[in-house]
Amino acid sequence: MKFVDEAFIEVYAGDGGNGAASFRREKFIPRGGPDGGDGGRGGSIYLVANCNINTLVDYRFLKIFRAERGENGRGRDQYGRGGDDKVLRVPVGTVVSDAETGETLADLAHHEARAMVAKGGRGGWGNLHYKSSTNRAPRQFQPGEKGEARRLHLELKVLADVGLLGMPNAGKSTLIRAVSAAQPKVADYPFTTLAPNLGVVRVSMDKSFVMADIPGLIEGAAEGAGLGHQFLRHLQRTRLLLHIVDLAPFDPETDPVREARAIVEELRRYDEALYHKPRWLVLNKIDMIASEERDERLANFVQTFGWTGPVYAISALTGNGCAALMQAVSHWLDEHPAEALSLGMENEMENEAEKEDAPVVLTPTPIDAHTSSKLKQGETS
Repeated sequence: MKFVDEAFIEVYAGDGGNGAASFRREKFIPRGGPDGGDGGRGGSIYLVANCNINTLVDYRFLKIFRAERGENGRGRDQYGRGGDDKVLRVPVGTVVSDAETGETLADLAHHEARAMVAKGGRGGWGNLHYKSSTNRAPRQFQPGEKGEARRLHLELKVLADVGLLGMPNAGKSTLIRAVSAAQPKVADYPFTTLAPNLGVVRVSMDKSFVMADIPGLIEGAAEGAGLGHQFLRHLQRTRLLLHIVDLAPFDPETDPVREARAIVEELRRYDEALYHKPRWLVLNKIDMIASEERDERLANFVQTFGWTGPVYAISALTGNGCAALMQAVSHWLDEHPAEALSLGMENEMENEAEKEDAPVVLTPTPIDAHTSSKLKQGETS
């Protein structure tokens, strides 16, 4: 099934039914008075998150949805039947916004989350409501209200705890294959990954977390180079980013430091909040570097790149260092729950915003001595 993470649809709620202008007419009951009933309400349109759906492909071709109109009122005080609501199922993690104004209407972040996106019109009053001591035979009635109509932008942001980012062929898909049961395509050419992949990393019998792998970025992605940076939206819900760097590129003229800086710049140009999200540096493919020059090469990269946060050296292909990295990630996630991290980042942004021209920088706290700025080799558990 094709992965579709964005769609535009039009929704039309049902109109309310018209009220009736009717009078009671029965034998031996002269001047029976008004008995026109109200119109029924129009059906509304709801979006409901469902964990059994993982793509917006259902809305790729079918784009217009209408709820049922309310019935008109009738005589003998008979009210019109309300129109049936229309329920549209979407994947968990879907963000709904108004396509015309850009206003965010709902963030369906958990199973069975429900949001009304178009409200049905109210049914009109029948002439029964206009009866009074001075108006004994009212002929007024009220038409039903129009239902709401909207053009919606549906945007899927996958739910994951950890996100992988890096250049094409940096080893992101190889890493998620090595630490989880996910089986993304792996090959020796760029842009093998064309859609996000999720994998559940289980570090023990009772501990696990979700990792997201997105297509690779290249310099100029903001201008549309490569696959662009549209898939970065899937990292916005993560708590931690792992920046995967290829230390042994096939092209000897490729500079890993320059490529790493290009990724960071593309991150900043896409979203400041994502740029300031806690980020670790993961140096991959150390198995392709001779053991006698490995330490010096890794240290030179970190120094030239100017990185002071946590650093891990791994080989996703052989598994060297992957277990230690996953254990450290799990420990960090335990110490930084999702709600607490979100609140902390918001407070940090507010405090820094009060300072004139002060940059907003959130530096991930090392877990322990092993995850300090000191570079070290990964250890197998």
